[in-house]
Amino acid sequence: MDIDGHNYPNLALMKLSAYHKSIGDHVEWYMGWDNYDVVYQSKIFSFTPGDFRYLNTDRVVRGGTGIDSSVTLENHIEHVYPDYSLYGTDKAYGFLTRGCPNKCSWCIVPDKEGNIRPNADITEFWNGQKHAILMDNNVLAHEHGLQQIEKIIRLGIRIDFNQGLDARIIAGDPEIAQLLSCVKWSVPLRMACDTDGQLEYVLKATELLRKYGAKPIDYSIYVLVKEIDSALKRVNELKNHNLDPFAQPYIDWRNNILPSKEQRRFARWVNHKAVFKTVEFKNYTG
Repeated sequence: MDIDGHNYPNLALMKLSAYHKSIGDHVEWYMGWDNYDVVYQSKIFSFTPGDFRYLNTDRVVRGGTGIDSSVTLENHIEHVYPDYSLYGTDKAYGFLTRGCPNKCSWCIVPDKEGNIRPNADITEFWNGQKHAILMDNNVLAHEHGLQQIEKIIRLGIRIDFNQGLDARIIAGDPEIAQLLSCVKWSVPLRMACDTDGQLEYVLKATELLRKYGAKPIDYSIYVLVKEIDSALKRVNELKNHNLDPFAQPYIDWRNNILPSKEQRRFARWVNHKAVFKTVEFKNYTG
């Protein structure tokens, strides 16, 4: 059961499916009318509605950050090749590294995964697909991550680091910017600008990436929306430098704090590009 829905492949469920099929078990999405030996439930987002506890089974295993971040896959399942047929996807999904050296107050990763460490070689979850979605939280912060990027370049895989790259690391190391210029990107390269203090690093990183010809030439910048005045300053400055901001309303995973109405309204303004380019926020009525 993917409680978040089937719009985005759930890596843990794909690995569980692959493992059970490898030992001869029959695997299917929970239908409700059969009695199952075991049902796995996964929920990534705490705000996703639904808490299905009473099922036709004697054993329910529940996990994911939206339920209990302490529940993890056993090591032999964590490193199995995912069953991509579960979602019918032709892309590869995985983590080259786990954890993050930063300890951002709103982020659950330090509690869930700890400090950054190597997790896998790209070939553990990639087998010839044209595109790979990499979900590392700070891949540039570990030598293993940089070595894997070099391997990805040699293999010619188009990639998306969908959690973004650390602009502070790129800004401080032109060699990393040069390395990233050799990557084939399946979507615009992503970075984060969570605070006013990170703005200078994003602009410097972008300057280096453009200098070395990193393509695509467009960059998507995550903007954390907590204080509206601060977020407005950042999105306007990014816009002035031909960067594409993507607003993310503040969520505190540790304390289960959800976005306010005004934070969501600001995000709608930024993320509706036709409106963002033509209407100032003070005049936005959405």
